[in-house]
Amino acid sequence: MCGIAGILCDDIDLRQEKKMIWQVSNSLKMRGPDARGEYVSRNAVLVHRRLSIIDPEKGSQPMRFGKYIIVYNGEIYNTDEVRRELRFHGYVFDTSCDTEVVLKSFHLWQEHCAEKLNGIFAFAIYNTDTEEVFLCRDRIGVKPLFYSHKGSMLAFASRIDTLLKVKGVEPVCDENGLNEIFMLGPAKTIGKTVFRDIKELPPASYMYYKHGKLSVGTYWQLEAGEFSDNESQAEENIHYLVTDAIKRQLVSDVPVCTFLSGGLDSSIISKVASDYMADRNSVLDTYSVDYVDNDKYFKSSLFQPNKDSDYIGLISDYIDSDHHNIVLSNRDVADALVDSTFARGCPGFTDVDSSLLLFCKEVVKSHKVALSGECADEIFGGYPWYHRKEILFEDTFPWSRTTDVRHSILADGFLKHSDEYARNAYLQTIKKTSTLDTDSKTEKRMREMFVLNMDWFMQTLLMRKDAMSMETSLEVRVPFCDYRIVEYAYNMPWSIKAYNGREKGILRKAFENELPEIITWRKKSPYPKTFNPEYIQTVIDMTRAVMEDKSCPLYDMLNKTSVADLIDNPDSLAEPWYGQLMRGPQVLAYIVQIYVWIKKYNVEFDV
Repeated sequence: MCGIAGILCDDIDLRQEKKMIWQVSNSLKMRGPDARGEYVSRNAVLVHRRLSIIDPEKGSQPMRFGKYIIVYNGEIYNTDEVRRELRFHGYVFDTSCDTEVVLKSFHLWQEHCAEKLNGIFAFAIYNTDTEEVFLCRDRIGVKPLFYSHKGSMLAFASRIDTLLKVKGVEPVCDENGLNEIFMLGPAKTIGKTVFRDIKELPPASYMYYKHGKLSVGTYWQLEAGEFSDNESQAEENIHYLVTDAIKRQLVSDVPVCTFLSGGLDSSIISKVASDYMADRNSVLDTYSVDYVDNDKYFKSSLFQPNKDSDYIGLISDYIDSDHHNIVLSNRDVADALVDSTFARGCPGFTDVDSSLLLFCKEVVKSHKVALSGECADEIFGGYPWYHRKEILFEDTFPWSRTTDVRHSILADGFLKHSDEYARNAYLQTIKKTSTLDTDSKTEKRMREMFVLNMDWFMQTLLMRKDAMSMETSLEVRVPFCDYRIVEYAYNMPWSIKAYNGREKGILRKAFENELPEIITWRKKSPYPKTFNPEYIQTVIDMTRAVMEDKSCPLYDMLNKTSVADLIDNPDSLAEPWYGQLMRGPQVLAYIVQIYVWIKKYNVEFDV
């Protein structure tokens, strides 16, 4: 994985902007600590920072082929197949890296090249003859790509923070941005960011830009179709697709490990990976995360019925992995709320972010590549809101069913159109859902839930995973995001997907003969969080300090009485802020993250 950026501008000579180019490149150094490369002309700059995974010696970027120059971030998992097809068309290759395959694919197929690629990617290809640039992002949106278009200038980058180094891109947050933060956060609307001047190229999209004019197109989307397989065939196909995706993503010129929580998804990945490595006379390294004294303070809940630590040793012994348990300091998790905000470039997923950042810092000491089990829950119906009818058919976001908690911390009269903004975001997602006329009420709603979860909850987790891991120079791959799995699961009837009435039932059934029964049929448990009072008290102290700063614009946005009440009783929230992992302590942490974000970027507000 890498970091990419670029600037196209007709009004200034970019060759004279050496300081700005250095700042842009330097802001990407953690995404690519191994090498730096740039292409600079009067009207165009392409910047690349490299984390060397495949063909470290020959894969330098920017890479050129004729009139085309590429900067690329990602991994293509069907590289060999696409390379063979290109060779059939007469192309010759000088490297074994996927960058060259992507570049020559564009040379042959132009924007249709994206349809050929199975992987996670974001890339830009500049045409030196026409001074046009082509930007493209993977189908699911695993790899980020942000841009700013102002007049005759286009800037793009892997990070929000990077774009703020570009002249003319201002850290301004308007009413829409505030609604993203307070009404939808830590999720966000696809295509938007919290900054007025910065947008996101949506997943499965491409862009052409030339001399002030841009056009955006879509090359893939979920389409409803008839499902002809029976239960047994679905089980067989899911087993093949998941196993194939995992094996493809184990290919690397550097050692690969897996994250192992003791849950179903990470256990499947680790089992397949362990078998794959055993065939090559190697032992898999697995990693888990926990917190100091977490056993002492664990609280069972609907969303988190049992501790991961009870199962991790069992599955590690079963697959014979070399396991490493990373135990985090609760104080460090609270302190890292600041760095995790800067890694995202916006307020985020509080301790869910900060703990992952610290975890990745430990993993990267021994490995550069890891596989993780994100996104199986969105694809296979793993969350409680898929199974509880009183939630399933509510006409709203299932992980944030009311805005009451969100309004409660805001000053009276602030963000007057916020409910309308959140409602429209929900309805636009429902509107884009592809269904069949023959779908029952339940099947139609399950398709809507699939798209809601993929466009919102999954995107939140993917942005978190990319930002936190790449901030530590660790590449994390997510096999369940293989678009073939997503397409197949989208059209699978709920009766098959929820086999035996269980969350992710068909996935469990597909791998039940390869895992211990207690792992296969264990109730879903989310990402491990800390229950230690030390963490909560540290966050409370941080929030108190925030609320004393009357010079910060946040002070006038918040309802001081409500925040004070939450500080005094952080367990008082009737409903979570967001999903199963953001309750009272996390709302306080979110306030801290908003504060440090404002201070870091000197955010201006246009409301």
